Amino acid sequence: MTSTSFIHPTALVSPDAILGSHVQIGPYAIVDEGVVIGNECIIQAHAILTNRVTFGDRNLIGYGAVIGSEPQDFAHGSAISSEVVVGDDNIIREYVTIHRGTAEGSATRVGNGNMLMAGVHLGHNSSVGNRTVIANNCLLAGYVDVGDDVVLGGGSVFHQFLRIGEMCMIRGGTAWSKDIPPFTVGLIINVVVGINAVGMRRKGMGSVERTDVKRAYNLLYRSGLNVEQALEQGKSMQWSPAATKFMHFVSHRTKRGLCSARGKGTKPSDQIEED
Repeated sequence: MTSTSFIHPTALVSPDAILGSHVQIGPYAIVDEGVVIGNECIIQAHAILTNRVTFGDRNLIGYGAVIGSEPQDFAHGSAISSEVVVGDDNIIREYVTIHRGTAEGSATRVGNGNMLMAGVHLGHNSSVGNRTVIANNCLLAGYVDVGDDVVLGGGSVFHQFLRIGEMCMIRGGTAWSKDIPPFTVGLIINVVVGINAVGMRRKGMGSVERTDVKRAYNLLYRSGLNVEQALEQGKSMQWSPAATKFMHFVSHRTKRGLCSARGKGTKPSDQIEED
């Protein structure tokens, strides 16, 4: 700890924790052995950082947040060493819970520049990219993988081993158990309704690239082809970088299967096949 950091007299900070410069730790916060806190981080009152947790620089940890506690997994044992790794410039608000990895040497990861609003839960071994916004009371089960620039609406819930592609926008109060392709808008349970054109434009993607992502979306969801047929046809087509990401995500689908789509000409039960 440097002389420029401030620790409230009621906070409990292990002498074996590692603190950067200009760190602020509020009343009754707990920072255990094995915790590493980067420069200019703010740990607010009653937050608990336990076991192996590593923070980068300029993170805000809100009131009552609990980060690094044991995973809710019967396969995890107390002798297992796992961790939580958080990047830079994240806002983690009140009562967020982030569990560490469940297997030996594994980790739950949060990238850079994210906002996790009050009550968010990240289950063990989940991964959050960069610049995401996860609204109040979103619940991510174990091994959920969230891409960059994603927006998850309040109260939405996500099944374990689920993938959420980059720049998705998911409506609040919805439940998801299938992979959600990048650049799409999720409206109801396991159903997307088109591409996130507004979000793409705000991120500086031009009309040509947005149109190409829509072309890839239409090939998957509007062509009458199943997934394998759409992928095979897509091999002979030229794609922009963003559309290539869309097709790559689809081609690497998991046992969760892919979301279906709603709209004219779409038959979800015919369009999407699970592994």
